[in-house]
Amino acid sequence: MIETLLPGVQHLQNVHPLLVHFPIAFLMGAALFYFLALIFQKDTFATIAFSLLIFGAFSACVAAASGLYAEDGVMVSLSVREHLLERHEQLMLSTTGLSIALTIWAVIARPFPRKKRGIFVFLIVIMLGIMTWGADYGARMVYDYNAGGNACPQPMDFTK
Repeated sequence: MIETLLPGVQHLQNVHPLLVHFPIAFLMGAALFYFLALIFQKDTFATIAFSLLIFGAFSACVAAASGLYAEDGVMVSLSVREHLLERHEQLMLSTTGLSIALTIWAVIARPFPRKKRGIFVFLIVIMLGIMTWGADYGARMVYDYNAGGNACPQPMDFTK
C-alpha cells in the first residue's frame, strides 16, 4: 500500500532517508527561535524554540536508530563505508547526543536557561555545524554513491 501512496519508496534500501529531514528541520527551527528569543527577549519565541528542540531531539533519536539499524544493509563498497558512512555516523550520533543534552538543559531551565543563555545558543550553533557536516557525508553517500536507492550498479568505490 505504501508503494501506491509513495512510489519512490520502492527504490529505498531502508526507511532512514524518510526520517532524516525531521531533525534537520526541527533543530534548525529551534536554533532560529532561540536566537530570536535571545535577541528580542520574548518568551513566545523561547516557548516555540523549546517545543522544536524537543521534537528535534526525539526525531534525531529516531533517525539515528533507523540509521544504525540500516547500516549493515547499505550497499556501498568498503571504501565508501570507511570514508563516508563511518564519519556520517559519528557526526550524527554526536548531533543526537548534543540535542539530548541541550533538551535536558532546556527542560531543567524551561523553556530557555536564564543563566548562560549565550553559551546555550552557542552550543546549539555548534550542534547545527556538526549536523550540517554529518548531513553532507550522508548526501555524498546518497548522491555520489547511490547509498539510498537502486538506480546505479553497486558497489561503487570511493573516489575523491
